[in-house]
Amino acid sequence: MLGPESYGEAFADVYDEWYQDVSDVGATVAALRDLAGDGPVLELGVGTGRIALPLAAAGTAVDGLDASPAMLALLAAKDRDALVVPVLGDMAAPPVTGPYRAVFATFNTFFNMWRAEDQQRCVESVASLLSDDGVFGVEVFVPDLTLGDTDEHVDERDDGAGGRVVRRTRRDPSTQTVRGVFEHRRGAEPVVTREWIIRYLSPAQLDDVCAAAGLTLWQRWADWSGAPFLADGSSHHVSLYRRSER
Repeated sequence: MLGPESYGEAFADVYDEWYQDVSDVGATVAALRDLAGDGPVLELGVGTGRIALPLAAAGTAVDGLDASPAMLALLAAKDRDALVVPVLGDMAAPPVTGPYRAVFATFNTFFNMWRAEDQQRCVESVASLLSDDGVFGVEVFVPDLTLGDTDEHVDERDDGAGGRVVRRTRRDPSTQTVRGVFEHRRGAEPVVTREWIIRYLSPAQLDDVCAAAGLTLWQRWADWSGAPFLADGSSHHVSLYRRSER
């Protein structure tokens, strides 16, 4: 059974190699700096510090939460000036007190919580951690909920370092989950199996989860640069929420 730490433990050794350029770091950091102002922030799923390290270097106080000791070890090795405060814990129940000007999860990290109850607990925790003027930011892909049948896919690619990666995925629309495994081969080395699972939500479903925790949609962009979100054309969205009583 996959747990909160499973993704990080499975992917930590290749995370920077595979995902360092998965999104626009500069635009993300600039937007978060603007949202945070002079307040502290909490990143959910900090990983190896792809966003947290440049954000902290720009002057924002950053706490970085991750359930994976392997990810936090790599973050510490890169963070020679100890700019980011590492926190070992589950996104569904962050072991921190706040308050934070911004709490955020970038590039599909929120979907790594593959149980509905964990997603709800996470948002409820975030609502309690935000300052009165705080913002919760979530960056995720826009799923196609019209696909009604379970499907499976297999593809293969070069890993960029002389190895091959076979990816197998199975999507279950009844639970809105995708289970996958990467079979990673490098030369004569043993095959490394990297499992993962996500639970996806439409933008409207995410709004409902947040509303149930007392958070209201404030802004929705297509990306961290602030590009307009198109309901019938954007593949990803950055959604920003504030406390409903504002």
